[in-house]
Amino acid sequence: MIFAFAVGAAACLGVGFVLQQNAAQRAPMSDFLSLRLLLDLMRMPRWLAGIALMVCGMALGAVALSGGEVSLVEPLLATNLLFAMALSRYQTKQPLGRTGWGGLWLLAGGVTAFIVAGRPHSGDTVTDPLRHWLIIGVMVGTAMLLAAVSKRVRMSTEAALLAVAAGLLYGVQDALTRVSGEQWAHGGWPVLVTSWHPYGVLALGVTGLVLVQSAFETAPLRMSLPALTAAQPLAGIACGVGFMGDRLRTTPGALAWEAAGLAAIVVGIVLIGRHPAMPSGMAETGRMRDLQPH
Repeated sequence: MIFAFAVGAAACLGVGFVLQQNAAQRAPMSDFLSLRLLLDLMRMPRWLAGIALMVCGMALGAVALSGGEVSLVEPLLATNLLFAMALSRYQTKQPLGRTGWGGLWLLAGGVTAFIVAGRPHSGDTVTDPLRHWLIIGVMVGTAMLLAAVSKRVRMSTEAALLAVAAGLLYGVQDALTRVSGEQWAHGGWPVLVTSWHPYGVLALGVTGLVLVQSAFETAPLRMSLPALTAAQPLAGIACGVGFMGDRLRTTPGALAWEAAGLAAIVVGIVLIGRHPAMPSGMAETGRMRDLQPH
């Protein structure tokens, strides 16, 4: 059931991301990295449909996380790019070709290799608060640094940096979602509402949403979605192993296959994300800034 919920979440997220980018590319650039961007996008039915699918995907992902390890669920969520590619192919009528098929098999094979070799399973949750805050601080701090640096680079690079930043926040959000689910299961609403974790989930979600919509707004989907999709599982796995108590096999052979699986996932994501079928957005219009620094 965990696999079904995780893949269902990936399907909703992938289709939702494409619909969101279709709408975000029409938003005014004056709203860049601002909450006003979300207010303007709320007037667009396509964006609302994309957000509804994303919320559905996040709900399914939360169910998967409640029953499975972050290190197991995150690689499965990375397959959202396959569903984004399917919708994009339908919109653009582009054939997959060698690049598309290669990316597809690398992503699917990488997810399979990581899960089979690593055999993610639960262990004892780390109780040291310093370790919790150190890992979360590194992830969130890196995301904020990337967002700040993005304002000083070209638009295509800017979109990728913002997407990586959003992916890091979403990875931490997934870990905190699992913590919140465990708190609710053990103590119910009184424990949940008095803990900071659900509020952290909300804050990370809103911040990540602003970052990713700004990335979608500024450049074609192929510039942002691969970075987002690659960063999120890596951050989630780091949190899962770092302080959630997730365990992976650590024999030399298993570690080699786990590393190869993660590498294949990242390469597959990049190949699929940069396929011509992915929407080109407004990069060819007068709003393009790729050749000029900020």
